[in-house]
Amino acid sequence: MSKRLLFASVAAITLSAGTPHAFAATELQWWHAMAGANNEVVEQLSKEFNESQSEYKIVPVFKGTYPEALNAGIAAFRSKQPPAILQVFDAGSGLMMAAEGAVMPAAEILKKGGYTFDKSQYLPGIVAYYSKPDGTMLSFPYNSSSPILFYNKDIFTKAGLDAEAPPKTWPEVFEAAKKIKSSGAAPCGFTSTWLTWIQTENFAAWNNVAYGANENGLGGTDVKLEFNSPLFVQHFQAIADLAKDGTFRYGGRTSEAKQLFTSGECGIMTESSGGLGDIIKSKMNYGIGQLPYYEGEGRPQNTIPGGASLWVFAGKSDAEYKGIAEFFHFLSQTKIQARLHQVSGYMPVTMAAYEETKKSGFYDKNPGRETPILQMMGKAPTENSKGVRLINLPQVRDIMNEEFEAMLAGKQDAKTALDKAVERGNAAIQQALGN
Repeated sequence: MSKRLLFASVAAITLSAGTPHAFAATELQWWHAMAGANNEVVEQLSKEFNESQSEYKIVPVFKGTYPEALNAGIAAFRSKQPPAILQVFDAGSGLMMAAEGAVMPAAEILKKGGYTFDKSQYLPGIVAYYSKPDGTMLSFPYNSSSPILFYNKDIFTKAGLDAEAPPKTWPEVFEAAKKIKSSGAAPCGFTSTWLTWIQTENFAAWNNVAYGANENGLGGTDVKLEFNSPLFVQHFQAIADLAKDGTFRYGGRTSEAKQLFTSGECGIMTESSGGLGDIIKSKMNYGIGQLPYYEGEGRPQNTIPGGASLWVFAGKSDAEYKGIAEFFHFLSQTKIQARLHQVSGYMPVTMAAYEETKKSGFYDKNPGRETPILQMMGKAPTENSKGVRLINLPQVRDIMNEEFEAMLAGKQDAKTALDKAVERGNAAIQQALGN
């Protein structure tokens, strides 16, 4: 598919040739979607980079939520005035990846700056997620997270469960949730944020089953969805059954369910590792476990990252690319990556930062903080576990959420919900492709 057709069908813009907007010689705008404390980190990193040299100046610009930042970047590209760097959330990666002629791969940018790109220096799960099938890294990972299990140790104790032994498999989670509910230890046993990202996209990778054809979209944009296979049906029917009496409680489509956990309403939650800060602030006695899985040969496999990465459009000057390369190199420094990882709950991008953190004793003092990294690094990614790439993934997620919500409301069973989500999702993909 051409970049013109892709961007026209998905984002309703056209790509016309022309001279890119000329930035001031040293100014490189970084459009991002980091609010609150994360915005402070962006500002601090920009300040440190600017003070480390005098040739380039990173100017961070907050552009709202993840979808708003993506839309702003696309509109700016349409008017031939794109920023130097655009932060794009994981669901928008498919759009950016499929428009190969519209973006400059991060690996090539680093080379333009005189740096040798060596993918072995990066965490394999992360580099696979943001790379083409041949291993070329297309965007620079900035804030990557992995889904894990959080549990309330006090609620476990009240329910007669072992507070030092989090459940490892989904059947164990469901049994623990039932015991929490039936014992009265908490009104709800289990909840989950992001049913799409955690319970379908990461579920597929962690259990090594297909989400869709063409390597879940990494091998080609014409994807037929496959998340209505038996293991998915079994899993979502179990969740639907638990929802009937409130043992499972649905919080919302994104991270809303975190409030059900931090308030003590639910005893177990699957959530992004990046949600750790709010859990610490709640001052609960919490524990961390790996993402649950179903027992089977080769399982668990590896999880896939969420969060966002930094993209660069094609058509920039060599001077701009060199400045961007310098900034990416700055972000790759071991001390920077180690600090980002330790203060945020997000994962370090480089192996060196991970090893430095490990050597410092950080994981010994902070149990569970290594879990999301071990989940991604345990095994080399397979065709099922490199990630999900759809040119309209946000739209497909909305379709899935609609069917999940009807299922949880008792209006349909899991097989019907998943079959309808696949049928509607496939039609949406074909429409986005212009077919």
